Amino acid sequence: MTLMIIVLAVVALAYANGANDNFKGVATLFGSGTTNYRGALAWATVTTLLGSLTAVMLAGKLIKAFSGKGLVDATLVADPAYVAAVALGAGLTVLMATRIGMPISTTHAMIGALVGSAVAAQSSLNFSMLGDKLLKPLLISPFVALGASAIIYPLLRTTRKRLGIAEETCICVGSQVMETVPAGCAQPVLFQKLDHWSVTAGTEAICKSRYSGHVLGIDAASLLDNLHFLSAGVVSFARGLNDTPKIAAMLLVAPAFGKTAACVAVGIMIAVGGLLSAKRVAETMSQRITPLNHGQGFTANVLSGVIIIFASKFGMPVSTTHVSCGALFGIGTVTGAARWKTISTILAAWITTLPLGGALGYGSFLLLKNI
Repeated sequence: MTLMIIVLAVVALAYANGANDNFKGVATLFGSGTTNYRGALAWATVTTLLGSLTAVMLAGKLIKAFSGKGLVDATLVADPAYVAAVALGAGLTVLMATRIGMPISTTHAMIGALVGSAVAAQSSLNFSMLGDKLLKPLLISPFVALGASAIIYPLLRTTRKRLGIAEETCICVGSQVMETVPAGCAQPVLFQKLDHWSVTAGTEAICKSRYSGHVLGIDAASLLDNLHFLSAGVVSFARGLNDTPKIAAMLLVAPAFGKTAACVAVGIMIAVGGLLSAKRVAETMSQRITPLNHGQGFTANVLSGVIIIFASKFGMPVSTTHVSCGALFGIGTVTGAARWKTISTILAAWITTLPLGGALGYGSFLLLKNI
């Protein structure tokens, strides 16, 4: 009976992870108007699933770390009630945040549930491992992402200007539609040429910004859009690679699951969660943190992907949420367009994730131990 509860709890956690995390890699695509919500979500689903499947081969260290081995007593790691409590506590935490549109760290929720369930079981804790191997990478990574984006973005912006690539901003007014389609807009719109400027009618998403110029004979706008899609795919792939083994580790207690089967099952449920329940977090990440143009979105994605892949390589459980948001915070700080009310709300959600996961893990263990 408890093993069935483990499977259901882990499935729920994987679903919650997909709902809260899947869109984070492609949030800049949607926020900058590079593509619409459906296009961004489809790209996130495909690339995240590829990362989940690749985790079977490359992420053994994370599977070991999030099985609880070395953190709590060895006998507790094999206790189905403990494993189910961790999955249930973390899953409920992430689902609650997703419901209100807050992007939080599934990793933080899991660490809180690991500790809270262990306290309920009256187990000893390896605080050295908890601090050095789990918490430290999570706490440092958003500052690394923020600092990197604040430094790298101005350098890339300067390079763009030196290459002669100009950024054009559309002013969207009026409603009359003509048959012609001006360059840079995706549908027939009104276009009126005046002495030194032009007015384009359309929607903000279509006519927010665009680039003019060429790089090595290639249209700069098309090149940047393609690179932006590629960078978003890299972040989503890295997220699947980093998050899947953390959740799959809990399925290994069930005799029917080996490492491969666990990663595949978790990867599928992450994809389903993203497809069905990502909308609210997507709106927060894409539209409420800071306005983005194509270059800013591309920069944030590249930095996030590099940091997450580097962390996965060395078995460091960084949070995609913290890294992606940290990069956006850095971009918004540099441009002066950061929406600090939203950012402060997100930070408050991050602070409460660990204790909430711990409390729900604690309660879940006490409940499941008596079943």
